[in-house]
Amino acid sequence: MGITFLGFNGMTIVYILVAILIFLLMIMIHELGHYIAGRVLKFKINEFSIGFGKAIFSKTNKRGEKFSIRIFPLGGYCAFEGENGEEDGKNNPDAFTNQKPWKRIIVLFSGAFFNFLSAIIFSFILLVSFGFDIYQVSSNSIYNDNLLKGDVIYQVNGKDVNFATNGTLSQLLTAQNKNEDFEITVRRYNEETKQNEMITLTVQLKQKFKDGIDPSTLTEEQLQDTENPEIYAFDANGNKLYSLGDLSLYPRPFFEALGQSFVLAVMMAWAVLKSLWLLITFQLSTADVGGPIATISVIATSAQASIVNLFILLPLIAANLAMFNLLPFPALDGAQIVFTGVEWIRKKPIPAKVQGIINFCGLAFLLTLVVVLDILHFVL
Repeated sequence: MGITFLGFNGMTIVYILVAILIFLLMIMIHELGHYIAGRVLKFKINEFSIGFGKAIFSKTNKRGEKFSIRIFPLGGYCAFEGENGEEDGKNNPDAFTNQKPWKRIIVLFSGAFFNFLSAIIFSFILLVSFGFDIYQVSSNSIYNDNLLKGDVIYQVNGKDVNFATNGTLSQLLTAQNKNEDFEITVRRYNEETKQNEMITLTVQLKQKFKDGIDPSTLTEEQLQDTENPEIYAFDANGNKLYSLGDLSLYPRPFFEALGQSFVLAVMMAWAVLKSLWLLITFQLSTADVGGPIATISVIATSAQASIVNLFILLPLIAANLAMFNLLPFPALDGAQIVFTGVEWIRKKPIPAKVQGIINFCGLAFLLTLVVVLDILHFVL
């Protein structure tokens, strides 16, 4: 049994700590992108920090670069020499602002690039270990005689199973008319040819039997009694539940997972952009999004519910950070890339004071926004 402390179960605290570590890992990957690009391009780096506030660990290497872990685990930074404008960069050839624009753009872009790269790696781990989106028939179906154990479902009525475009398998099946024929495309291993083949089957969604019921033991009269809760399954609201058969996630073979990991990472990024569009067009409730605290809460809850959920969140959060940081919004890397691009074209920088005011306003807005989103996430 877990130990209860101030209303929290001991295991809940463990899950929260795991969530914080995962969040910090994502931040570290982002800042590592900036750091590695800066090192390769010979930028002077003053500090690499995970977290904000007072340092609880700090070490300086022989190049004078300080590595710190700070008390508030809600962010991080890679501090370059003289990156804050004219005062820092004045008469300092090592200052970030005195480096060539194309070099600065690479450094600024590298944080998001590393996040996306990690999304690909996390996607591969997810696909090869557990699978995602694609399901396999785990036993011969008692609902459809032509659906066999080992069949891997790739399409429903000609639509690819894809969470970002057409929908998950559950969504695609739910959209079908109950007890009416539709088609699914499966990959099945042919024992004669010793090869996998894609075949299209005609199936139905049948009303789901209650757990433990063997339909072969039921009479025809009992099979027709679809309103009987002793035989058929219903949800908490009394709605009938339907089934195609016993399905489980399909862990992809190594090389298939390798090939699909980039595709999945792109789809995760697309899902992030789609959600952002729904949010700014008021089609998505602010209660469905959140700031860092809400993110940690979601990670902890998912880890508590299922290890698979946790591994699904990893590439999604990595893709989220990549897309979010490239937005051309003040205080984000995307805005700094825009400023640097304008400087490259104009052959002179936007005044540091102007950039400072814009970034300050943007940062103040973002901090206010994440606090409000966190509050709304837990209140609504």
